[in-house]
Amino acid sequence: PRVRNGLFRRRRIQLQQQGLPGSLVDSTPSVLPRGPVSMPPPGNNHLNSTPVRNPRPHTRFREALSDTPPAEWSNVSLPDGLHFAPCARQAHHLFPAWRAAFSPEHPDHYHGSDEQALNAQLTPLLAGQVLGAVMPCSTLAVDETDRVIAGVIVTNRDGLPWIATVFRQPGPCYVGLGAALLRRMLADAAASGLTEIGLVVSDANPARHLYEKLGFQLTSTSLTVLVP
Repeated sequence: PRVRNGLFRRRRIQLQQQGLPGSLVDSTPSVLPRGPVSMPPPGNNHLNSTPVRNPRPHTRFREALSDTPPAEWSNVSLPDGLHFAPCARQAHHLFPAWRAAFSPEHPDHYHGSDEQALNAQLTPLLAGQVLGAVMPCSTLAVDETDRVIAGVIVTNRDGLPWIATVFRQPGPCYVGLGAALLRRMLADAAASGLTEIGLVVSDANPARHLYEKLGFQLTSTSLTVLVP
């Protein structure tokens, strides 16, 4: 198995069964580390003898940018009082909107304290320590007071542009803001010469349907469980 840091420093194991010796696959339960573990569905039966909690299916998507996005995506308008801004700010400027977006009711909520979420999650992500360096096509929406309201953060994940997080302040006045930022980001990414972009989303996240609507194609699925 290949062990690597996943989104927001979660430990994950990707079990690629093709080419692995049978003895290695058979011994999987005894070598699973504690914490979140992900594996493709064909390997899920190997968890039967391992005590696990909170199984969460995730889906990996990828979009080819070889076909130029619709021209209007480059001129997406934002609600009154908001404007686009580059993602060139310190983590604490993004944190209020990011934290509010992933409330306790959200499937991707981080259950630590606000301080832990900032220092262990968002700050390392923006510093390029989790999924690679933040790319120029990342974009924010800010209000008239220069407060960050929403954002799309794209990183260079081992050479593949990767949507690391999409967030917005909750509230009816901001409905559709995430979709607007994604369209603008995809247009900017294509204009800069990027040919594809990927992401992973939990199946319980309602944003999955938005990604499909924007043209992202499913490439693989995995199941994340918590090993005590």
